[in-house]
Amino acid sequence: MVLFPSHPAPMMSMLTKSALARLALVLIGLSCSTLTQATATSARQDEPALRKAVEQFLVNQSKGLPGEVSVTVGPIDPRLFLAACPGFETFLPAGNKAWGKTTVGVRCAETAHWTVYVSAMVHVNGDYVAAVTPLAQGQQVSEKDVAIVHGDLTVLPAGIVTALSQAVGMTVAHSVPAGMPVRQDALKSQQAVSSGQVVRLVSAGDGFSVSTEGRALANAGEGQLVQARTPNGQVVSGIARLGGTVEVNY
Repeated sequence: MVLFPSHPAPMMSMLTKSALARLALVLIGLSCSTLTQATATSARQDEPALRKAVEQFLVNQSKGLPGEVSVTVGPIDPRLFLAACPGFETFLPAGNKAWGKTTVGVRCAETAHWTVYVSAMVHVNGDYVAAVTPLAQGQQVSEKDVAIVHGDLTVLPAGIVTALSQAVGMTVAHSVPAGMPVRQDALKSQQAVSSGQVVRLVSAGDGFSVSTEGRALANAGEGQLVQARTPNGQVVSGIARLGGTVEVNY
C-alpha cells in the first residue's frame, strides 16, 4: 500500500521556491554578463581618434620635406580590443621613416597598457629633374637636355636631383635614358684641374688681389676643394675653378 502525504502543498511550495532561486541566480548571471559586455564595449579605444593621431604624427614628421605631403592611414584590425586610453604616444619603430610606405607605433602607458602598429603611406608630391634626351656618359648637361617634372617623390629612387641648377653644367657619370629621373650619382662636376697641373692661385679681398702659380696636388671638379703647392713649397687649399684657377682664402 502506498501512502501519500496528507498535505502535498507545502512540499510543492518548497520545490517551487528552490527552482525560483536557481532561476534568479541564472538571470542575475546573465544580467552581469550583459552589463560587463556593455561596459567593455563602451571602454574600447575610439579607432578614428587613433588613426587621426597617426596621421597628425606623420604630418609633423614630414615638415621640411621638398614637396606637398599627403598621408593615408591604414585600417586597424577590428579583432583587437584596445582599452580606452586618455593619452597615447606615437612613435616610428626602428627602420621606419615618414616617407612612402611606413609603420607607426602607438602605445598607451596610462590606465591601459597596450601597443599597436598601424600601417600608413606618406606621399610627397614635388619637382624633380628628368632627362629630355638620352644623356651619354661624359656628356656635359645643358639646359635643353633636362626638364622639371612634378610627381610623387616617394616612388622614385633615392638621391633624385630636384633642381635644374644641380644638373646643368655637370658631366654625366652614368648614362640616363630619355624620360628617366636624373640621380645625383649619375652626375659629377666638370673637372677643373688635374693632379700635377700648373694652376693659377688667386686670392682677393677688400682692395687687393694677388695671384701666383702653383701645382695642383689632386684632381678636382668645378667648385671642389683642392690643395696646391706654391713655388716656395707651401701647401695651400682653395676652390677649383674652370680654366685651371684655384681661389685661395688666406
